[in-house]
Parts: sequence; structure tokens; C-alpha cells
Amino acid sequence: MFKKILIANRGEIACRVIKTARRMGIATVAVYSDADQSALHVQMADEAVHIGPAPAAQSYLIMEKIIEACKATGAEAVHPGYGFLSEREAFPKALAEHGIVFIGPNPHAIAAMGDKIESKKAAAKAKVSTVPGYLGEIADAKDAVKIAGEIGYPVMIKASAGGGGKGMRIAWDAKECKEGFALARSEAKSSFGDDRVFIEKFIENPRHIEIQILGDKHGNVIHLGERECSIQRRNQKVVEEAPSPLLDEKTRNEMGAQAVALAKAVNYDSAGTVEFVAGQDKSFYFLEMNTRLQVEHPVTELVTGIDLVEQMIRVASGEKLDRKQADVKLNGWAVESRIYAEDPFRNFLPSIGRLVKYRPPNEGSAEGLTIRNDTGVYEGGEISMFYDPMIAKLVTHAPTREAAINTQSDALDAFYIDGIQHNIPFLSALMQHPRWRSGELSTGFIQEEYPNGFEPRPPEGEELKVLAAVAGAIDHINNVRRREITHQMDGTPVRFSNERVVVLGDTSVELLVEGTLGGPVTVVMAGEDGQNDTLELASKWWPGDAVWSGVVRNADVSVQVRPILNGYDLAYRGIRMPVKVFTHREAALAALMPEKVAPDTSKLLLCPMPGLVKAINVSVGDEVKAGDALAIVEAMKMENILRAERDGTVTKVNAQPGDSLAVDEVIMEFA
Repeated sequence: MFKKILIANRGEIACRVIKTARRMGIATVAVYSDADQSALHVQMADEAVHIGPAPAAQSYLIMEKIIEACKATGAEAVHPGYGFLSEREAFPKALAEHGIVFIGPNPHAIAAMGDKIESKKAAAKAKVSTVPGYLGEIADAKDAVKIAGEIGYPVMIKASAGGGGKGMRIAWDAKECKEGFALARSEAKSSFGDDRVFIEKFIENPRHIEIQILGDKHGNVIHLGERECSIQRRNQKVVEEAPSPLLDEKTRNEMGAQAVALAKAVNYDSAGTVEFVAGQDKSFYFLEMNTRLQVEHPVTELVTGIDLVEQMIRVASGEKLDRKQADVKLNGWAVESRIYAEDPFRNFLPSIGRLVKYRPPNEGSAEGLTIRNDTGVYEGGEISMFYDPMIAKLVTHAPTREAAINTQSDALDAFYIDGIQHNIPFLSALMQHPRWRSGELSTGFIQEEYPNGFEPRPPEGEELKVLAAVAGAIDHINNVRRREITHQMDGTPVRFSNERVVVLGDTSVELLVEGTLGGPVTVVMAGEDGQNDTLELASKWWPGDAVWSGVVRNADVSVQVRPILNGYDLAYRGIRMPVKVFTHREAALAALMPEKVAPDTSKLLLCPMPGLVKAINVSVGDEVKAGDALAIVEAMKMENILRAERDGTVTKVNAQPGDSLAVDEVIMEFA
């Protein structure tokens, strides 16, 4: 077994590998760029080596720097994580030349399967059913439009060396194909150093299901069941689960056997994933193979009890697999949510900055339920514009799918992040969505269910009562605490009313609140029918805590609390809203206050997220039509086209290519 390994990656996957290596008694070496000098993986590793500037192309993607770091530290092997160099055939070859072991598949398998074009050719040769498409190299946009027309729209334009949704575009017509081809090539070049793309038929209403495989260097290959990854946005996975609610045992065995056969055909000898696109009728087609560890590997680990990183390390050291196919059993259900630094209320645009507060839920197992949080950040750390926007992967496991979803929902409610925008409100709302809970999924789920973007769910029924009661209880406990502060001035004690008016949007609820610090709180709520409703709240919440966790009507509840003027910004079950708490007199006066009107920005093009200007497509005096491309802004390796919302004339251009812009910075003005 190795004594020291180097992790040629960053973020949560680097931290994930370090945890397993530490448990195995293996010393670890981290590498870092200028932007990652204070990153968590650098702090966790036994040693750390600086490898260059912030852009990945000048640091994490340079093989020579990784090899130099191995030599300097005496690392015997390299784990590539995912992305970066993990699927480059040249990387394990270069390591081998210097006597360093690659913790991953052999170069031949990477060449045969890691390249999306070559893998489809290999699958077709092995008589594996594949999605119709054009697998040759495409010269230019004109050629792409011609090929797409022959295949038939819609088509998927995909980077040959791609992954994680980078270098991928769906085109529904020739105009989108021309634009998408250019963007896919550009993203592929900047993310993977390889601008080759291919085009295939986009199958409508599909499901994305993948098989986890595991091979060793002695010819043994097994599969560890499937993961469903159909909840995607912009071709990037958002929520994954294992097993799939679609598959039955027969289909699972057929997909697994096909994946194993394909892996054996290329002598695959590590952890890898064979991806399929599946129809609602359980038909399936080979999509591609990822010759590396997948982002969503934790759900498979939780349902099988197998540490995939450990298996990769053992296989790389020459050990045989310690189990056969018959030994693999799927136990319970696991759900993973990817927590991203993005603003769900602004069409999920990237958000960067400092994590002023980062308070994940407690990890561990109890009563058959497990919460796991894989992360590469910490409170006070910074989310950089140079890398993937992932903050953490929150994973839950339970005996049933419903229980795993409910545990995930509770954990998301307790996951408190401030300083940047994040997608927890969206994920929390998704966990309550009837279609998600029923398992009726497709890769178009988010686009179909949220066609106009995401907005917080309005509170209704019991949820409204819970929010009103928690707001009233918090306000009451704050008042009690203020009365008990020592060294107050002598005099007649200040008395405060136990009656409150809680305002949630357009709804007002009258409450009577009783209780003490550290004890239960009783909230009597006036009903519309004249009948009062009494809620008992038990919590250890203390003024200043970021999350109110307790029991309401014998149910566990977690509500995120952010103080605002005259109330609290509360987040619960995908609901996020300002909740005002008044006395009767205050409520009457507040109703008379004028509302602040937002400024008119209809004649301005504002930068929707922090990013780098890649192109300005118009000049002063140009007339533009609604839908015309005005500029391209890159953030976190994704290029975003900013389009005109209405017809107009450009009167001023404030930015140029190469400029770094903040959120809402004015790019251009119109008449």
C-alpha cells in the first residue's frame, strides 16, 4: 500500500480523498493555485505545494507541475479527483514515465472511453445501442448546422472531452446550433484544453441513469447498481439519487451487464461510470463513459456501503477486488443535493464572494437516517470566480425514498449560508414538489416545472401557521431575554404585551404568545372561522442563533432566521420571505407607511452576476431587436449570452472585453 499520495485537484473532492487516505493511514499532499492558498483541502492535507496562478489552465491543468510536486514531496501515487486532468490519457502516461502510480484507469481505457467520440465508436463496435448522431470532427459552425439538419432537430452539441455540463448546448433550430457550436467549443477549450465537439440527436423527455462500475488489474469488473441523475439544469446535474425510481430488477441487471461488458472490452481497472439515456418505457441507450470518480458517487457509497475512493486506491496498488457481483446489495435509498454558489432568484446566475456564515447541518447516523456533507469550504472562506461554483454536496440515506427525501428536506432547512447567494431555497422547494416526490422525472424537469425561473413558494395551510408561530416565538423570547439582561436601570419594570400581529406578505395573523427562555412556548392563533388554534413549540433556540430548530405539533422543524427591521427573514421548506412582527398599534402604523418603488432599469443592460466580459457584440448607434445577443459574460467556466429584452438603440457602452464586472454593473444603455 502507498505511504503517500498527491491529490491533483481542489475543493470538496480533494477533501473527500484526503478523508479516506487519512483513514487508511496514507499521508496526503495537496496542490493549490494562488486563489486556493487558504482553501480547506490545503489545510487538511499533510503537505501542500503551490502550482501557479488562479486560472486552471496555468495551474491545475499543467501536468509538469503536478509531477514536480510529486517528486518534491515523495508522493508515490496521484488521485486526480474529477475534472481537470482526470480523463487525460497523457496524464497517467506522464506519471508512469516518472515511476508515479495513477489512481485511476489505465491510459488505454481512458483513450477508448474517456473521449466521448471514441467511446461511442467503441460502443457501436460492441453492438451497444447508442443515440443517433455524428461522431466525426466538425470543422466549423456552417458544418455543424448542416450536420444538425441531417440528424434532425433538436440536437445536443457536446464537448468530446467534456463533463459537468461544460461545453454542452441543446439546439432547437439552425440559429441556436450556430451560436451553441461556438459557445460549446469556447467552453470546451477553456475548461478542458480540447475544443472538439460532436453532435447527436437530443431525445425528448429522457431520463439520465448511470451505472457505477468497479474493476481491478486482474480482469475483474463488477457494477454497484445505478444512480438517477435526471434533475438537471443547463445540462448540469443538481439532484441525484440511488437507486432509480424507474428501474426494476430486470432492467437494472440488463443495464449493469451491458456496462460491465463494455468495461471489460477495454480492460477497465478502476472506478468508472457508464451513462445511459433512458426512456419512460425503461428503454435505454449508451450515452458515454466517465473514466473517473463521479461527483455523485456518495449516493452509491451509502446504498452499497462501499468506499469508492478506498477501492480506487487499493486497485491502483495492485489489490484484487474484495467482492464479487453477488456480494453487492443495495440497501435503502440515498439522495444528494448539490449546493451551488448561484442565485436561484436571478435565473441561477453565479454568485461569488466570502462565506460570512457557513453552518451545515450536523452529520451522522441515528434511527436509520444518515446525513453526510461533502464540502471544500469553511466559514470565512471565499468562493472564487475561477472554478466550479459548488459549495457542498448534502447527502441523506434512509430505508425508503420518501424517508430519504424528508431527511434531505430537514437537512436543507438547517443548512445556513450567508455572504453569497446559493440554491438552497430552490433545493428545499424541489424536495416538496409533488412530481419529484412521485418519481416521475425527466432531464427537462426543472425547465418544465419552473419555465419562468424560480420563485419562493408562498406559505399555505400548516406551513403558514408554522412560520407565524416561529416568528412570534422568536420575538417573544427576544423580549424575555432583553428584560433579563443584568445591570439595567432601576425603575418600574417594562411590561410588554403578549399579543402580536404577524404579517406574512399579504396575510396577517393575530397571536397570543406565552413562554420563557429555555422552556416551551405556547402560541394561540386566531382563526378566520373564529376558532383559535393552539401550537406548542419546544426549542433550545437562543437569541442570535441562525437556525430555529425544535418541535412544532410533535414534528421536527428547522427555520432559518435572519433579523430584519421589525421582524425576521425566514426560510423553510423552499419558502423564504420577510415576516414582520408588530404590536397592534405598530401594525396599524405600518399599514400607513409608503412602499419604496424600485428604480427603472429597463433602458440599461446590467451585469447579472460577477464575471469577465468575453465579448461586446454591439456598438453605440446600433439598433437592436428583442432577443439579439448583446454581450457574453463568463463566470465559473460558463459563458452566458446577454440578450436584448426589447427593441432599442444603443446609446452608450460602458464595458469592453477583458473587464471584470460586479453584479448590476451597467454594461450598456439604450434609448
